[in-house]
Amino acid sequence: MTLDNILGDKMYINGKDVWKEFGVFLAEKKRGDRNNLKAIMTPSKTKPHVAVDIREANGEGYSENLQIRVQARDVKLCFALYADTREDWLSQYKNFLDYLKEGDKGWLELYFTGLELKLHVFYKEASEYEPLTYLWKVGKQAGRFYVTFREPEPAI
Repeated sequence: MTLDNILGDKMYINGKDVWKEFGVFLAEKKRGDRNNLKAIMTPSKTKPHVAVDIREANGEGYSENLQIRVQARDVKLCFALYADTREDWLSQYKNFLDYLKEGDKGWLELYFTGLELKLHVFYKEASEYEPLTYLWKVGKQAGRFYVTFREPEPAI
């Protein structure tokens, strides 16, 4: 079984398989963690209802018809990047981040095949880069980093 069979066809961004295109895949910091799944599946907070608080009345007053609406949310995902050489790793890392920043007029559609779920987001920031190998050494390279996406109209 090859890495393409294991890591390919799991996540697409704007129609591109992130493993096959950039050597990137969703990863966890520790075996058994499910932080990416938690980030993807955590529902958005609701928007607060406007209350009428009259001094002469007990409690608060609300509309007869409370319509639940949700706030925008941030989705922070941990990615790992693997490449056969230092040069490939550096190129793929830069290309992946540039791809996220550009998007389709800034917009990104994240598609998780195993969940059959699409999120309409934009790139917010990348943070917490963690090298898994030494970039100054020749050979296979790997690193892990977080990317935060903003989902203005949450799917969940």
